[in-house]
Amino acid sequence: MKLAARLSQVTPSITLAITAKAKAMKAEGIDVCSFSAGEPDFATPAHIVAAAKKALDEGKTRYGPAAGEPELRDAIARKLQNENGLPYEAQNIIVTNGGKHSLYGLIQALIEPGDEVIIPSPYWLSYPEMVYLAGGTPIILPTSAENNYKLTAAQLQQAITPKTRLLVLNSPSNPTGMVYTPDEIRALEAVVVERDLLVVSDEIYEKIRYDGVEHLSIGAASPEAFDRTLISNGFAKAYSMTGWRIGYLAGPLEIVKAVTTIQGHSTSNVCTFAQYGAIAALNNSQACVEEMRQAFARRRQVMLDRINQIPGLTCAQPNGAFYLFPDISKVGLKSLDFCNALLESQQVAVIPGIAFGSDRHIRISYATSMETIEKGMERLSTFVQSQL
Repeated sequence: MKLAARLSQVTPSITLAITAKAKAMKAEGIDVCSFSAGEPDFATPAHIVAAAKKALDEGKTRYGPAAGEPELRDAIARKLQNENGLPYEAQNIIVTNGGKHSLYGLIQALIEPGDEVIIPSPYWLSYPEMVYLAGGTPIILPTSAENNYKLTAAQLQQAITPKTRLLVLNSPSNPTGMVYTPDEIRALEAVVVERDLLVVSDEIYEKIRYDGVEHLSIGAASPEAFDRTLISNGFAKAYSMTGWRIGYLAGPLEIVKAVTTIQGHSTSNVCTFAQYGAIAALNNSQACVEEMRQAFARRRQVMLDRINQIPGLTCAQPNGAFYLFPDISKVGLKSLDFCNALLESQQVAVIPGIAFGSDRHIRISYATSMETIEKGMERLSTFVQSQL
């Protein structure tokens, strides 16, 4: 059977493959410590679930507007105005089937064959694949541990060509957990404005930050940057709503309308009653978010300390998200070989860094119990010592 040629450039998700293998082993009764999936292990807060149940009872099960329920779009606009200093109105918002689909729709609306999209590396593994599916060219800009895995203004300035259409920015970062400081954001913003670029800021981990670090949306850095910025965000990580599939895109009206047209011909509206859960998430107490954030902070410190005690591994301290990105280069294995051997010999599931653009790293999620962390880190130590 002949498939579309564009699929030849797209790599299946290694994250999902490793996670599926670990789940299959668990189903066989094997004691697997899984640090692979980017998913909080907490239940969705009860008031959010109750709001969705109420919506079901009230018959909110019909088709809705392709751009999202008006009440949810209003709530998102208020959130962006009040929390992020971004003066979007409801008409500048589209509710999407998860944060991922907000990015996919945007790239489909903007990118044509020959267009270049700048993506700092390490990157979330789906960014380049979305660009390939639109016929564009991902321009990968490597970052280093010395610069905390963050893109500099000088790097951005040098990478821009007449074909550059879009910059993808992710802070806090998946997979590194690093957060751009306000000064670093302002330096990038100056280049974006000077070179008249569009930038999409993926802020799905925005509320999961540590050590008092500040989050500045690049669109809030100046009115000129606001005109060139799109915000991708959602409810999955902060509210433990991964399976609800509710994200959103905010940006200039012309682009949001274009993405709405694409969504209208691909998925139509997001699950109607689930959107009422998202409304409850935004309009009620944020104590549930803080409770989860504090638990992640404790786990981060335990895991970070344990990893940095293992000879052969080094790991920078992240300030956001719920991942560590240890350097395994001294172990002498490529990241995929490392992960496969670790899963087979010690029943510990982690993600190879090659999926994120760095073969010298692995990604470890601490969105799991402290008991699993303690046991898994012991097994990881045993494995690494066996390789040195």
